Amino acid sequence: MSFDFTPSRRTMLAGALAMAGPAAARISPVTPSNPLVRQRADAQIFRRHDGQYYMTASVPEYDRLVLRRAPTLAGLSTAQEAVIWRRPKTGKLGGHIWAPELHEIDGRWHMYFAAGDADQPFHIRTYVLRCLDKDPMTGRWEAVGQFQTPWDSFTLDSTVFSHKGVRYILWAQGEPGVKTNSNLYLAPLATPTTLARPPARLTVPTLDWETRGFKVAEGPAPLHRNGRLFISYSASATDDRYCLGLLTADADADLMAPEVWSKSPEPVFKTCEETKVWGPGHNAFTVDEQGRDVLVYHGRDYKEIKGDPLFDPNRHTRVQRLYYKPDGTPDFGVPVGAGEVPDRFSPLDRPGMFLRHEGDRPLVGAGELPTTQFRQKPGLAGPGTVSLEPILKPGFVLAVGANGAVEIVAAGSGDPKRASFQRGVGLAGKGVSFAGLSGGHLRHRDGVVIVGGGDKGAATFVVS
Repeated sequence: MSFDFTPSRRTMLAGALAMAGPAAARISPVTPSNPLVRQRADAQIFRRHDGQYYMTASVPEYDRLVLRRAPTLAGLSTAQEAVIWRRPKTGKLGGHIWAPELHEIDGRWHMYFAAGDADQPFHIRTYVLRCLDKDPMTGRWEAVGQFQTPWDSFTLDSTVFSHKGVRYILWAQGEPGVKTNSNLYLAPLATPTTLARPPARLTVPTLDWETRGFKVAEGPAPLHRNGRLFISYSASATDDRYCLGLLTADADADLMAPEVWSKSPEPVFKTCEETKVWGPGHNAFTVDEQGRDVLVYHGRDYKEIKGDPLFDPNRHTRVQRLYYKPDGTPDFGVPVGAGEVPDRFSPLDRPGMFLRHEGDRPLVGAGELPTTQFRQKPGLAGPGTVSLEPILKPGFVLAVGANGAVEIVAAGSGDPKRASFQRGVGLAGKGVSFAGLSGGHLRHRDGVVIVGGGDKGAATFVVS
């Protein structure tokens, strides 16, 4: 068995419900909150076919490989962490330990990771461990060896995936003669440590946003959706300039032909001052308990860093839902900031339109993804209520004003009952509806957001 790629949303959802039984469809999982795990960078999270989530990441000390497991995505936040390997005090692999990834290859657990030497901690190469037992959390691990590429040079961030029956490895490396810190490479795997054919160089960092501080393309993550294969990757220095780019190829193309890959002209995910997340990057993809795609990444809560960013410990693991544009390409939006993972709310009578805001004015319509994301927070009026916070305006919530008009106000600035709702099953029998505490429901009338009565479809929201 090999679980090397983000599975389809339908497969993951069907598998989870089959394991848990019919009651699972009626259970709402706990909403994850960001940061999901503090001081864990370069995180990989995936959901295995048995429904368990696994997470590994770099630790600030760069001295060990860790792994945690939980039945829910939110549960990773408090799950016990196992140390499966520690670096030796001397010699090879005794330097910095970076960016581990766990992969199940032919029924055996393998851990890929980058390591320096004790006397040259930045002499980074990629190595592989293999678990001798079935449970990677408690099993014994042995060294398989160094990942072999055509060049003995800076090598890191290896990930493994299968596509059309071929197992590939995708990684970052500095190539002799190419004046960059790292580029992205792809090749089929022969064994966990050897290539089946010479690699293809997919991209070299040349654009302004890829070369700030350092010339970097690293941390690749593959995603197969909507007839295309996407590879996100991280670029530039690991401070607030760190960001994500995106490569795209047709799913039926020859992936080893560099010309089939197109590069985003601008970063697809970057620092957001409004949500207070700096330097988002080194991402992975997974799915939530409902089978919806989830973006995993790290980022800091502040911009200014003393000294080398690599030794600032506060790159925290974060998660948020991944959405898609009408053309089928991923819409990463912005890093959503601290707190509950936000939702989007589409009125049942306006498919494709969303509850959103323009500055302080809420409305229903089309707009940029970040303007349509709202956090469901514990209600200001107390237990049993929720308050809706726009991610671009942390500390502000929707509130009922004069004549039922809805506005955006500072949380705690007025009557908490005005800024709280009771969430229930949608009035139209599906989705959700939000009842005002003084009567009526959150709804729209021709795009204007109010609390009042009227058509059930205008007060019923499909959550995504």
